[in-house]
Amino acid sequence: LPASSKAGNGLLFLQFSFQQGGWGASLADKLVRRCDVLNRGFSGYNTRWAKIILPRLIRKGNNLDNPVVVTIFFGSNDSALKDENPKQHIPLEEYVANLKSMVQYLKSVDVPEHRVILITPPPLCETAWEKECIMQGWKINRLNSVVGEYASVCLQVAQDCGTDVLDLWTMMQKDNEDFSSYLSSDGLHLSPKGNEFLFLHLWPLIEKKVSSLPLLLPYWKDVAEARPELSLLGDGDH
Repeated sequence: LPASSKAGNGLLFLQFSFQQGGWGASLADKLVRRCDVLNRGFSGYNTRWAKIILPRLIRKGNNLDNPVVVTIFFGSNDSALKDENPKQHIPLEEYVANLKSMVQYLKSVDVPEHRVILITPPPLCETAWEKECIMQGWKINRLNSVVGEYASVCLQVAQDCGTDVLDLWTMMQKDNEDFSSYLSSDGLHLSPKGNEFLFLHLWPLIEKKVSSLPLLLPYWKDVAEARPELSLLGDGDH
């Protein structure tokens, strides 16, 4: 990281994470004055599209501080059934290759694997999603068992690439728990409880990466009263 006057950046790939009660908003609150949390998620995107736009989001030597953490959260759209949703569907092998490609690209722009966290897709509540599909005039185009296949290979990618990983698909179904409360009424997106679940389990992985970040500018009681510029300018030390 740069000198102590600098805060870090964390990057998220999930558009709705900054909604009220969203896990991205919770991270931003937790990291205030230490790390700017940037949301670079795009609703409906899959790994094929994400791989294409990633160089537009993170570039070597850009005017942002080098990210201290990047989370990559894909699989729910990639795992859509090919026959029913060919636009979003990505074959399993390509999903693996795309995740690895994104991790490799990040390494090329000085974001090493130990700063990357992969997040598996959460489970799918098929009954709720089927109702949503019927309302839209579609056949059901996702299955939880198929989502699980994508979650499984996401874990393998993390192991192969040396990144951290959060296995939402397994954790939300632990002990045969009814996981529907973690999902919104459509059975696909996270509910407020699901966002809280993700945040609580993701935070320990992020905390170890940001624990050394300095506080951006001194606490107000530590500002020199007679000459505040001594505390507020320069390298940020006080």
